[in-house]
Amino acid sequence: MKKLMLVMLIGVLAVLTACGNKEAESSGDKKKLTVGFGVGTYEEQFRQSILPILEKQGYTVDIKTFSQNMQVNPAMKEGSIDASIFQSTAYMEAINKEINADMTGIAYVPGAPQGLYSVNHTTLDDVKDGTTVAVPNDPVNQERALRILEELGWIKIKEGAGVADFNINSMEPDKYNIDIKILDPAQILVSLQDVDYGVVNGNYIANSPDRKITDALKIENTPMQHRIIVSVNKKDEDSQWAKDLKAAYESKEFEEYILGIEKYNGFILPEAWKNN
Repeated sequence: MKKLMLVMLIGVLAVLTACGNKEAESSGDKKKLTVGFGVGTYEEQFRQSILPILEKQGYTVDIKTFSQNMQVNPAMKEGSIDASIFQSTAYMEAINKEINADMTGIAYVPGAPQGLYSVNHTTLDDVKDGTTVAVPNDPVNQERALRILEELGWIKIKEGAGVADFNINSMEPDKYNIDIKILDPAQILVSLQDVDYGVVNGNYIANSPDRKITDALKIENTPMQHRIIVSVNKKDEDSQWAKDLKAAYESKEFEEYILGIEKYNGFILPEAWKNN
């Protein structure tokens, strides 16, 4: 009889423990996370600085890197990753509509601005009709790139041009008749010898062994909608793990890490660091 009661007691405790674990999991108190990244420096930042902060708080994190950025958000929607660090607010909002997702940003990340680079010219004064400029092929980064050219007075962006649906027809000549070459963002840096100028995403410059962001002939003043964010599904926004992830990115410890790495010189820093 005592053995039977002991077995029953153990069974009850097991059920209560399982229920407690499920309740904790559903309330966002889980300690096992999967974080997704595209190709670039953001995984390196996470692995070297954010991950140790989270591990000190008892988290176990699976880092998942995707070969193409377009794969990350569908993985978030289906629940195979909990958070991602690779995209801007503008891109996230466009994808929310495209795949009927419900993602939101919880923190800004140190991000590299786009810049106008050249290996064939040392000055912007060489521009003329027929000058070739390579820009990214995806709408969000293409809009950013052409805003740089607009600021220089080389082209004009048509009134009412969107972001998610931006395309080459959204622009028209201004001072010059520029020959725009549309390339995959990752290919522009290695194709600079084939064009007069190229607008390169700063993430690729940061990973280049022989270039710096400050080498750009023109650096964008990146608007808030194009700055890199930590994104999660809306339902997880108020979970404890999301709050801890946000706090890690806004911490003094992470700030000191970024400021101590030379290749991050020229990155746009989170406004929240002003409180550190």
